[in-house]
This record gives sequence, structure tokens and C-alpha cells, in this order.
Amino acid sequence: MAHLTAALNDLRERGTYFRLRVLDDEQGPVCTYDGRQVINLASNNYLGLCNHPKLREAAIAATRQYGVGSGAVRTIAGTMRIHMELEEKIAAFKNVEACVVFQSGFTANAGTVSSILGKGDFILSDELNHASIIDGARLSGAKIKVFRHKDVAHAEELLREIENEPGRKLIITDGVFSMDGDIGPVDKLAELAERYGAIMMVDDAHASGVLGRNGRGSVDHFDVHGKVDVQVGTLSKAIGALGGYVCGSRDLIDYLYHRARPFLFSTSHPPSVAATCIAAFDILESEPERIERLWSNTRYFQEQLKQAGFDVGGVSTPASETPITPIILGDGRQTMAFSRALFEAGVMATGIAFPTVPEGKARIRCILTSEHTLPQLDQALETIHSVAKQTGVL
Repeated sequence: MAHLTAALNDLRERGTYFRLRVLDDEQGPVCTYDGRQVINLASNNYLGLCNHPKLREAAIAATRQYGVGSGAVRTIAGTMRIHMELEEKIAAFKNVEACVVFQSGFTANAGTVSSILGKGDFILSDELNHASIIDGARLSGAKIKVFRHKDVAHAEELLREIENEPGRKLIITDGVFSMDGDIGPVDKLAELAERYGAIMMVDDAHASGVLGRNGRGSVDHFDVHGKVDVQVGTLSKAIGALGGYVCGSRDLIDYLYHRARPFLFSTSHPPSVAATCIAAFDILESEPERIERLWSNTRYFQEQLKQAGFDVGGVSTPASETPITPIILGDGRQTMAFSRALFEAGVMATGIAFPTVPEGKARIRCILTSEHTLPQLDQALETIHSVAKQTGVL
């Protein structure tokens, strides 16, 4: 196992080695990591639902009624009524026939892609798609064609090359790209899929609860209902709990019940998690002001960073269009040092470097939430600016 030590030493030499920071209290706009109170700009808790009273109450009530675990995989003895209620809830919310819930967004992507395609098929994937999409594509055994980021013309060029080849074709994109915060061209790719008879799939992990009416995602944002065959979403970010889901036709979901390996070989969610997710979708419908606050905070924070002279994308990288707000530095060592200095000064903002992003594209990734107050954002901005001056970033 000496090669593992060598690899870790290489990370230390590059300055990109990290240790896990430990949260001492609940996930919030201000919280305590490693004993230090910080303004939290690193969480995917977009709408503050991790701590919503109704979700807490739902979890407690479900635990009292059903216990702490389901006891089995869904296909044996682990499908509880509350699991079916959650899937029905999501399907109605997303305006589709059916839904299946997975243990994580990662397994939803990887399990679906690897199930519905095989050898002799083709996958056309955006070059910046999430790792779970990449892994699912590799597991499927299909031939993978990568198109330039958000380049619909390039996707069509690749489609034309394989148009007369036997096998199914799948176009897949993130709805919101997790490192840059830009929105995928879901509408244009859906048109392309329709024109060439391809399957259209979107991963809406960072669009769920953020884009579209009441957070319905990128399909609703672009109003392309019925034109996207496979919609993947997450229950772990804006929804505030844990898991992923796939939406589509009844046949798609029944097929995944029978063939998606993560579904077949993983114990189902604890009833408390299913109950919190049901409550979260109710809140998306009843408290739209949360999404309004999220976008107001996003616009303010990004504008202030731009005015201060930070690169938040749009020059050498895509421009953010969502609460994901990168501060592009480029150099991995400098980025990780800047992140550590911010933490010491009271701001939790994660440094992201190779291999999560390409070499030369390292960045601090800030994520805004609906629960940040204006004074908290101003304090964070002041800290980011002063630490950037001290460390030579600006």
C-alpha cells in the first residue's frame, strides 16, 4: 500500500492536501466547524430546510411510528408505504408519470445510465458533467462521445457521425453545473434529441429547489415538459435531507425497479428521511419566498464580488447563473491557502482544485442560501476582500 502514501505526499507537495472539517452544531448560515464559528458559504443547504421545524417534526413522527430503519432492500421487504408516498409526491411535483428514489444522487445517476444503455449504444455527454454521470457511462459499456461544454452544435456534429450506427443514443447534461454554476442548454439539447431520435437525460442535482416554479428544476425553467425522458434530482441539497431520485415514464421507473443495481442492492431509506423529504416538497409549494430570498442574496453577493475585482467566471471559465459562485484563482496551491486563510478569518469557503476541476482552474466555491442575512453577507464580503489583499490574491 506504499503507493497510497506516495500519492498523499504528492498532494502535500502540491499544496492541495486537505483534512475534513468537522461540524460541531447544525448546518446553518453561521455555524461552528472545528471549534471555530464561521459564516458558512460552503453548504448545499440552499433553502435552509436542513433545520426547518416541519422537517424535524416529520422525522420524529415517522421514527416513532415506523422505527429507525426499513430492514431490507426495496425488492425484498424494505418498501414501506412512506417510500411510495414520497415517490408519488415527487412525480406529481415534477409533472411526470412516475419516480424512483435512490440512496444518493450519485447512485441515481450512475445506476440509471448503466441500466438503460449497454454495449453497442452511444452516450453524448457534456465535458463538464458530474462524476456520477461519467461513472455511469463507463459502467454501461456504451461508447462515450464528449461534446464541448454547452456546445449544442458540437453535440449535433457528434450525433451526425453516429446517426446511422446501430444502437441507442443518449444525450446527457447537468441542469446546473456544480463547479461553475452555469445552466445547461436543456431546451436546445432536448430539441436535438427529438430531431435525432435520441434519449434525453438531465441531472438536476443543483437545479432542484433552485430553478423553475417552486424549484421544479431545469425542465420547468425551460418549459420543456414531456421532452426530457430522464430527470435526475437530489434530496440532499435544497431538499435538505438525503438521497436522489429519477423521474420519467412509468415504464422507465418499472425498468429501474428491476435493473438498477444501486436500487436492487441497497437498503431503502430510513422512514424518517422519507418523511422529511415529503415535508420538504410541501414547503417548496407553500413557502416560495425562500427561493426569492435565495436569488436576492445571490445577485447581491455576486455583484459585490465583481465590483471588488474578483473573477467569478465568464472570462476563462463559464459565468455563474445560479447561487454557486466561484472565485477563480487558477493555481491550486494558492487556492487552498486562500481557503485556509478565510477559515481562520471566519469564513467557510471551500477550495476546489485538480482533479475536481481541471489544472489551472482552481477556485473558491461559494454557495449562497436563502437564510444568509445581508449583514452576514457584508461581513463575509469584507473578510474575503481583506484576506485577498493580505495574501496577494487581489
